[in-house]
Amino acid sequence: MKALKFKLYAHKRNRYLKRSLHAAGVIYNHAIALHKRYYRMWGQHLSCAKLQKHKVRPIRRFPPVGQAHLAKLRKRNQFWQLVGSQAVQDICQRIEKGYQRFFKHHKKGARPPNFKKVKKYKSFTLKQAGYKFLGGNRLKIGKRVYQFWNSRAIEGIVKTLTIKRTPLGELFVSVVVENIEEPTIKAETSRIAGFDFGLKTFLTC
Repeated sequence: MKALKFKLYAHKRNRYLKRSLHAAGVIYNHAIALHKRYYRMWGQHLSCAKLQKHKVRPIRRFPPVGQAHLAKLRKRNQFWQLVGSQAVQDICQRIEKGYQRFFKHHKKGARPPNFKKVKKYKSFTLKQAGYKFLGGNRLKIGKRVYQFWNSRAIEGIVKTLTIKRTPLGELFVSVVVENIEEPTIKAETSRIAGFDFGLKTFLTC
């Protein structure tokens, strides 16, 4: 695996990606609220496995918790639909990793995941869908085509694509690629080579 990073051309259409980042920040904070409220109600951590299997206790006066709940909200909320379903799943996985780091290193001062400023939310990740490289420096994300500074060739199988925003508001594309090993080609030579096998008698009749 290797990661490649490309800067997107500055263009007015980039505002759509920034809106998607904004929506991702809203979804992230909503998921954090689910975790915190679930812990207050039941004193338990809402693990990623529970989210995926949706095996959580129902909460009175509160909607069902989990990715299924987020998916339902996304269908009803047009703004949330700016973030793909796989990106929503990645957000849940990020939160789970944050909690696992907290459980492992809390004695060293690690803190649990917390709310983030939506306007400064940094990135969202697409895995197997939602994007397509069109050749050259053109990349299609959703229904729109963007251009990036193609500083190196993208060779191999693209596993994930992440849109990142810097504190200055610049947008970058980070691509994780699985390398494909090329078969080793043995060079042939016309030179004659001699070998000493250490045998007194090589051929007898």
